Amino acid sequence: MAKKNAKLFVIAAPSGAGKTTIVKALVARNPGLRFSISYTTRRKRRTEVDGVDYFFVDLEEFERLKEKGELLESAQVFDNFYATSRSQVEKHLAEGQDVILEIDWQGARQVRASMPECVTIFILPPSLEELERRLRDRRTDSAEVIERRLRDALSDMSHWSEFDYIIINDKLEQAVNDLEYVLAGSGDSCACSNVALRRVVSRIIS
Repeated sequence: MAKKNAKLFVIAAPSGAGKTTIVKALVARNPGLRFSISYTTRRKRRTEVDGVDYFFVDLEEFERLKEKGELLESAQVFDNFYATSRSQVEKHLAEGQDVILEIDWQGARQVRASMPECVTIFILPPSLEELERRLRDRRTDSAEVIERRLRDALSDMSHWSEFDYIIINDKLEQAVNDLEYVLAGSGDSCACSNVALRRVVSRIIS
């Protein structure tokens, strides 16, 4: 019999904070979680698989899905569009399965408005210097794109206080553990209301 208290967890982060790596590790350790695969209009990278990493669609198909009301949220990031399938999320929740959304702060705001019972989590890098190092170590973007990503990351991080929980991704293992505590309902140390945590966040983004 399916459980009745399935939850929707919304995870956002600035580019380079390690969100995708953390979520993949979390899902690998918790096979009962359902990861909602996003739509995107951006070009598929050579290491990505359609239907696994994203559903890759053109702009015409994206607009068609939006007009049909199929998109729970959508956002434009770096000249490309991203969105979450409403039917996919609702199906998993109806089956009693917890769902993870990996989106940006704009999308998180939309989901919160549509499904206020969701749990929102924001991932931060341990420092701005480390964020820049991670972006450069990817070796997938030009220097100009990296500079743009850094500027946008600073803007993204200014929205951290809109989220229920904050996780600082210094060491991957600890970050995944912290995320598991939040999902289990025991992540008080990561709650946005935690005074000590707020001080740490202020030092990171200042």
